[in-house]
Amino acid sequence: MSELAIFGGPRAVTKEPGDLFTWPIITEEDEAAVLEVLRRGAMSGTDVTKKFEEEFAAWQGAEYALGFNNGTSALHAAMFACGLGIGDELICPSITYWASALQAFSLGATVVFAEIDPVTLCLDPEDLEKRITPRTKAIMVVHYLGHPAPMDEIMEIANRHGIKVIEDVSHAQGSLYKGKKVGTIGHVGAMSLMTGKAFPIGEGGMLVTNDREIYERAIALGHYERFDEQIQTESLRPYIGLPLGGYKYRMHQLSSAVGRVQLKYYDERTCEIRKAMDYFWELLEDVPVLRPHRPKDPSSHMGGYYYPHGLYIKEELEGLSVSRFAEAVRTEGVPDCCPGCNRPLHLHPVFNTCDVYGAGKPTRIANSPVDIRQEPGSLPVSESIGTRVIGIPWFKRYRPELIEEYAQAFRKVAENYKELLAEDPGDPPDLGGWHFFRHSS
Repeated sequence: MSELAIFGGPRAVTKEPGDLFTWPIITEEDEAAVLEVLRRGAMSGTDVTKKFEEEFAAWQGAEYALGFNNGTSALHAAMFACGLGIGDELICPSITYWASALQAFSLGATVVFAEIDPVTLCLDPEDLEKRITPRTKAIMVVHYLGHPAPMDEIMEIANRHGIKVIEDVSHAQGSLYKGKKVGTIGHVGAMSLMTGKAFPIGEGGMLVTNDREIYERAIALGHYERFDEQIQTESLRPYIGLPLGGYKYRMHQLSSAVGRVQLKYYDERTCEIRKAMDYFWELLEDVPVLRPHRPKDPSSHMGGYYYPHGLYIKEELEGLSVSRFAEAVRTEGVPDCCPGCNRPLHLHPVFNTCDVYGAGKPTRIANSPVDIRQEPGSLPVSESIGTRVIGIPWFKRYRPELIEEYAQAFRKVAENYKELLAEDPGDPPDLGGWHFFRHSS
C-alpha cells in the first residue's frame, strides 16, 4: 500500500492542534476594555481611539496615526491625502486584494497595474518604473503576505519622479524592512486591523504618516468631529466644519479598546509566530519543490506573517501541479494547504468592463485620455503566479512536536510525488481567489 494518505496510507498529522492556530488571543483584559466602553456608552466616541492612535504611532515610529472603521477606508483616505483625483493614475501590483486599488475610482482616478517579483511576490521596481506616466500621482506598495517590498528601489524611483508612495501594510503589521517598520518608509502607510489579520482588533483600520498635511487631508475626507480649528493646512482651513469627502470613517471604540490591549502583547506574540514559522522551514530545508517566502536580509522580517505561503518549484517534481501536490498534503491532515493566492486584478471585469458610476464607459477609462486597460498576457508573472505558490500552516504557537508533524506532511508528499503524476489533472486556469484565501484554521 502507498505511504500517501491520498491512496490509503496513514496520515502524517495525527495529533490534535490544540491552540496551535488559535487567533486572535482574547483574554479577560480585552474583555474588560470592551466592557468599560460599553458600560459608559462611549461606543461612538473618540477618547479611547485617540489613546490607541497615540500608542500605535509610538510603536510604529510615526509622527501621526489616525484610526478608521476598516482598512478599505484607511487606504481610501491615503489616496485622497496624496492628492489622487480626476484623471490621475495609481500604480498598484496586480496581485493583491481589491481594496489596495478600487477606491481610486471614487476619486475620479484610475489604476495601472504593475508586475510582481516571483520570489518576493511584491512590486517589481523595474516594471514599476515602466508604468509611470505624466498622469501618475501615487504608487501603492503592498507588502504581500507580510513580505516587505523593496522599498529602497521603490522610493528612489518615486522621489526621482516626484510621486507619492502609499504602503498597504494590511498583511504586514510590524514587518521590518532593513530594520525599519513598513508603513513608515513611504509618504503614508495604511492598513486593515480586522480579526483575520496578524494585528486583530475586530474591525478597523489605521493610517500612519510623518507628514502633517497628509494626516490632515486624511482627517478631511471622513472625520467630521476632528475637522476643526486644529487643522493647520492652509488649503483645508476654509472648509473646516464638515469633512470634504462627507464620509464617516471613524473607528468604533470597541475595536480601539481591543486594539490598545492587543498592541501591548503584539511584539511578543508575533515573535513566537516567527519562531514557529522559522522552525517549520528549517525542517524542510532539504526538501525539493518548496522554498520559504520570507526575506533573506537578516535585518528584515515578516512581522506576524499573514496566511503564509511557500514558493512551489514544480520543475523539481517533474512538473507535478501545485493543485495535485496541495490535494495530497491536505489529505495528510493539513487543511490549510491550498494552491494559489490572489488572482490578478487587471483581469477582473470591474477593472475592464464595469461602468460603476454611469459614465457611459468602463470606469477604468472614464476619466483617462487613453485606454490603459491591460489584456491577458500583459503581466505574465502575475498571471502565472498562482501555479507557483502554495499555502502553508499559519502557526500561532511554537509547539515543536506539532509543527514537526505538519512539516512531515509536506516532506512525505514531496518524497512520494511520483505516485501523484499519473492522475495529475494539472492546474485550473482560475487558480486562487479574488477576495480571500481558503484557510480553515
